[in-house]
Parts: sequence; C-alpha cells; structure tokens
Amino acid sequence: MTEDTQADTDRHNMKMAKKKAARDKIMSTKTEEKGLIIVHTGKGKGKSSAAFGMVFRAIAHDMKSAVVQFIKGGMATGERDLIESRFSDVCEFHTMGEGFTWETQDKSRDIEMAQAAWAKAKELIRDETNRMVLLDEINIALRYDYVDVNEVVAFLRDEKPPMTHVILTGRNAKEELIEVADLVTEMELIKHPFRSGVKAQAGIEF
Repeated sequence: MTEDTQADTDRHNMKMAKKKAARDKIMSTKTEEKGLIIVHTGKGKGKSSAAFGMVFRAIAHDMKSAVVQFIKGGMATGERDLIESRFSDVCEFHTMGEGFTWETQDKSRDIEMAQAAWAKAKELIRDETNRMVLLDEINIALRYDYVDVNEVVAFLRDEKPPMTHVILTGRNAKEELIEVADLVTEMELIKHPFRSGVKAQAGIEF
C-alpha cells in the first residue's frame, strides 16, 4: 500500500469514526417506543407492497397482526393467499371491498362496504393483542368521503392502543390524516411499465 493510499484510508476511517460517534450520540436520545400511525400515499407503485412488507416483518417478530382491504377484493393476491395459508393464526385478513369504484358502478354499495370495512378496522385496532393493523387502500375510501376522515383521525388519536401500529395506504391521503400520522411516505412515480403496454403481473402487482 502506497503512502497516498494509506493516507486516504486513514482519512476515510477518521471520517467514518466521527460519523459513527455523531450517530451514536443521536441514537442515545431516541428512547421512546410507541405504536405508530403510518401513511403510505402518492402516485407511485409500492404503497401496499411496502405495507405488507411491514406486516410480514411484524409476523416474523411474533407480533399478532391484521389486514383490512377497503377496495381490492375482486381477485386473488399473493399476500392474501400466503397469509391465509401460512399465517392465519397470527394475522387476520379481511377483504371488504368489491373492486375499484369504476368497476362496481354502485356508489351506495361502495359506501356500505367501506363503512363495514371501517367497522371491522376499529374492532381489530381496539384489540390490543393486534400489534399491527394494515388498512389497505383506505385513502381511496376517504378521498370519496365513503368514510369520514375526521372520524378516522379522532379514532386513531383517541382510541388506538398506545403500542399498536396502524398503516393506512392509498393515493391522495387527506391532510387531516397526514397531520395526525407519525410516519408519512409519498411514493413518487418515475416510470411504470403499464405506460409501455405491459399488463399487471403476478409477483409484481398482485
């Protein structure tokens, strides 16, 4: 190793040591543990996928979980099939929707199903044995006012058990929900194969 290479290595090691010391100092102040309100929104793909990743992570930690799907329901999905066949003892799965609104073309039925899904969601969240509850595509129901966002916010703020994580997915999350959330991620669309004529595929979209 040349002197210049050794000098570069030493500078790098010193820089990383300073970064580690600074990060360790920051991490030492993070002592609180609580159930989080998590929102995945935006036009990009990955909102539900990331949420299910969290559910599977929770399952791996033996954390009892539950899923309520507000819109999806007309077709089988890998997540639902896997949870129901392998993890039904630790994760309830409720598909309450009947498809997207442009498929059902029945607003009163959509509202009825969304309200039923919200009632089931409240029941699951109130059960303190459920450490994580995913409300998949609830933002769609909130966007069309099938469920009152103020009611959802009030429930999460006042009735959610302190150690329960709740994930809410879907485009166009309302500001009231973003305000009450602890963690909000917006998926940005850069490219999507659908625009190039590629259909939805197993393992990617469902």
